[in-house]
Amino acid sequence: MHAVDVFGIPLDFVLFGLTLMGVALFHAKTLQVALAGLGVLTVYKVFWGGFAHGSGLEGLAAHLGHEWVVLANLLGLLIGFALLSRHFEQSKVPALLPALLPDGWEGGFAMLAMVFVLSSFLDNIAAALIGGAMAHTLFRGKVHVGYLAGIVAASNAGGSGSVVGDTTTTMMWIAHKSPLDVLHAYVAAAAALMVFGIPAALQQHRYSPILADPPEGTKADFRHLAVVLLVLLAAVTTNVVVNTRFPAAGDRFPWLGAAVTLAVVLCAPIRAPDWKVVPDAAKGAVFLLSLVTCASMMPVDRLPGASWHTSMGLGFLSAVFDNIPLTALALKQGGYDWGMLAYAVGFGGSMIWFGSSAGVAISNMYPEAKSVGSWLRNGWHVTVAYVVGFLVLLAVNGWVPEVGKGP
Repeated sequence: MHAVDVFGIPLDFVLFGLTLMGVALFHAKTLQVALAGLGVLTVYKVFWGGFAHGSGLEGLAAHLGHEWVVLANLLGLLIGFALLSRHFEQSKVPALLPALLPDGWEGGFAMLAMVFVLSSFLDNIAAALIGGAMAHTLFRGKVHVGYLAGIVAASNAGGSGSVVGDTTTTMMWIAHKSPLDVLHAYVAAAAALMVFGIPAALQQHRYSPILADPPEGTKADFRHLAVVLLVLLAAVTTNVVVNTRFPAAGDRFPWLGAAVTLAVVLCAPIRAPDWKVVPDAAKGAVFLLSLVTCASMMPVDRLPGASWHTSMGLGFLSAVFDNIPLTALALKQGGYDWGMLAYAVGFGGSMIWFGSSAGVAISNMYPEAKSVGSWLRNGWHVTVAYVVGFLVLLAVNGWVPEVGKGP
């Protein structure tokens, strides 16, 4: 095997960069671009570049054997939670929210705060999709792209300080980091919520104001709501049990994705799922899995020295580079302030629609979000919020690396 460099840059990174550029430019063909990029990169790695676990087809098989649990979990969660969000919408609970939320832009901000709180104990994909379902009803199906970016940002920010709120923080928990080690990420996340939440709510209010009152005669469907609660209970219970009692088993089987999907199916006698959402959810899942697989093939075997500068940079990198391998590398290297890193890699992916699984899930529900230019232009407040939140955390808490392993 002879790896190829282009002006000193490994060809792996060039091919991945071209794939991301294609996704950004051809947002109407994102799935095709992602699959083409994965195909070209795989051929190069098999015949020239090699894998971390070997070369040729054997190396590819070993690599996929190492990554399949993450990929299967994402597939199960994206499809399962898409069905769940449809159950939530059909429960009519979102239509009843105008009676509880303030009128005006304050109602839009309150909804983002609800997504933030939900994500602290739910997976951020579930929180984002529930937020998307609420927004569809509250704003009569007219949701501004800037507000969609706000929903994704709220779900990622809310999960950053909880070991059950995001895949990256759960990875830290499995690696024996205390839940208290990431809790201070909420200092940054709360500051970020104020920075992006208010502009996003104002954008949405100007575009399509929140419903002032529930439609007359609206009643909650408690069977659909029961399915939502049962599936979420299955997800939270599985996450906690696997990570506290059987952490090694979590590396060998996609328990969380399987639990969510199975719970949705088993709850069908209570209320049948709306299977029509599955094709779009599956396309979005394949798109994300393609990018995650490409990212996992990159020849990144170490990160720069642990510091707040590196952590901040990893947040920007997470907008285009899957945060799961980045977190795995950081855990292997050690010496990080885990709360600061959790906020950076968790929230950083919100800056571009395909930078996080929550963003991909929302874009399946609202295809107009699948434009990098539109996301950056209308969701500018998310990038500003990331920087402000990070600096607030640094000022309030400082850089507090893992004891005995910091620089």
